[in-house]
Amino acid sequence: MRVVVTGATGNVGTSLLRLLSDEPAVTSIVGLARRRPELHLPKVEWVAADISRDDLKGPLAGADVVVHLAWLIQPSHRLDVIEATNVAGTRRVLDAAAAVGAGAVVYASSVGAYSPGPKDRRVDESWPTDGVASSFYSRHKAATERMLDGFEADHPTTRVVRLRPGLIFKREAASGIRRLFLGRLLPPQLLRPSLIPLVPRTERLVFQAVHTEDVAEAYRLVIVGDARGAFNIAADPVLDDAELGRTLGARPVPVPAPVLRVVADLSWRAHLQPTPAGWLDLAVETPILDTTRARQELGWSPRYTSGQALCELLEGFAERAYGPTAPLARHGWRAPATTAVTPQVPSNR
Repeated sequence: MRVVVTGATGNVGTSLLRLLSDEPAVTSIVGLARRRPELHLPKVEWVAADISRDDLKGPLAGADVVVHLAWLIQPSHRLDVIEATNVAGTRRVLDAAAAVGAGAVVYASSVGAYSPGPKDRRVDESWPTDGVASSFYSRHKAATERMLDGFEADHPTTRVVRLRPGLIFKREAASGIRRLFLGRLLPPQLLRPSLIPLVPRTERLVFQAVHTEDVAEAYRLVIVGDARGAFNIAADPVLDDAELGRTLGARPVPVPAPVLRVVADLSWRAHLQPTPAGWLDLAVETPILDTTRARQELGWSPRYTSGQALCELLEGFAERAYGPTAPLARHGWRAPATTAVTPQVPSNR
């Protein structure tokens, strides 16, 4: 089986390629990235390509499965640049996959594709995917979901799968996530779990996390199997203020959502931090995911709890950890350990 992965040097892509390198059913892997990495993995051939403008038929030729992970979050002040990759780029990937006759397309959707929904119960994959209007990320995910609807209708023999995970964390993604969402103002050493004294108690600010390795395993199961359709991917427990307080040993403090939004909006407009207020709207509006289908039909089960995934990321911030590729790298930050370390949540949290 030949697998082509776009966005192969990112948070999920690097973990997925390691899994596929050890997967007997996969004989060759093409990793597409804008910048060719100095990362050597069995079976992996790297191709430098920008999905918004470069030829894609050549790199996708002979693909049995195309996994589309490539996505831009920054520069958030240049939505034209982001949309050229996220929306137009996805269209180009789908067109190329159709042109080369790929047998399957596996797409990195997100909880962010969903329309506003409940926080007091879980929703399955039938919940509407019209997005949250104030979030460019959500609008783009919703737009690409509609593209996939059309692609499925036009190419009924092609197997199409959409994974919709919650927030995805691992230690070596700390540098990339900090660069994308936090910027330079917040000292990373203050983000160590044991040093966080307070967490916000904000109405509907409830979310789900999942470890990157668990998301990569879901992709592997989809690639080597015959599943079709959408799958929610998230770990337990759901992270509300009470659970965050227990996990971090911190005290929940009431903070109104409008206050957080004003602070986020003004600081983003002043270029003090890189995250527009739409991301807060997304966190407040998106529903809680029911992962029953992934567990039953894929046989997927997370190895890490949501709290472990979050704590691993926060420890990565504090330790200035980074990964082996450009999206995960950061000059001056410490290289990650060569062996995986299972995160441990202290028992008194």
